[in-house]
Amino acid sequence: MGIRRTRALACTAVLAATLGVAGCKDTSLGADPTSSASSGAGTAATGGDPGATPSAAHGSALAAANALKVKGRAPKTGYSRDRFGPAWADVDHNHCDTRDDILQRDLTKKTYRAGTKDCVITGGTLADPYTGTRIVYKRGASKVDIDHAVALSDAWQKGAQQWSKDRREDFANDPLNLLAVDSSTNRRKSDGDTATWLPPNTSFRCSYVARQVAVKKKYGLSVTSAEQAAMRKVLNTCPKQPLPTG
Repeated sequence: MGIRRTRALACTAVLAATLGVAGCKDTSLGADPTSSASSGAGTAATGGDPGATPSAAHGSALAAANALKVKGRAPKTGYSRDRFGPAWADVDHNHCDTRDDILQRDLTKKTYRAGTKDCVITGGTLADPYTGTRIVYKRGASKVDIDHAVALSDAWQKGAQQWSKDRREDFANDPLNLLAVDSSTNRRKSDGDTATWLPPNTSFRCSYVARQVAVKKKYGLSVTSAEQAAMRKVLNTCPKQPLPTG
């Protein structure tokens, strides 16, 4: 029958007789620690206690949020948009500005201005992540903004004022920190962080907060204690949410 099979049957018999349990786990079988049987989801991930906090998976957004530097918000003194360079510079030197790069990434059914080598986008459709609705994009009469997930002024107060101008310009044009979104919703967000604003589309909140965490980790920006607590609250509902890469 084999040693492992014998141990499993013996374990089952003892537990059934003494505890009324149908069986037990044979740890010699090497169960995958990432499987649903071993790590679980919902109450299984917290030992059956629905009020417990799920443990952060290695490499997850939750683990990264837990590791962010916590510090008070610095004054906004000295902040202006031009501290982060000209709006929508061509930092990747592909002959398209950053705004069109993000529209290219986030829109479908795109149309282009003739003679621009499919660079200047004149129309398209956005599946807006902030509201969960579809928006028709039309250049010059747009209801679409390009949002900085981590607002520039928020970054300024949490470390960016110490950076060089070139680093601030890279930050302002980094696709990791940019999303095409509904303009009116974006303007209601203003420069809020996770503690003060979340997308009304609740199904997008894990992805949104993971993006903010990824940006703050990449650039070494701090978070306030309230901000980190808000990040954890969202990411505790999706402890295996990965960090985005672009």
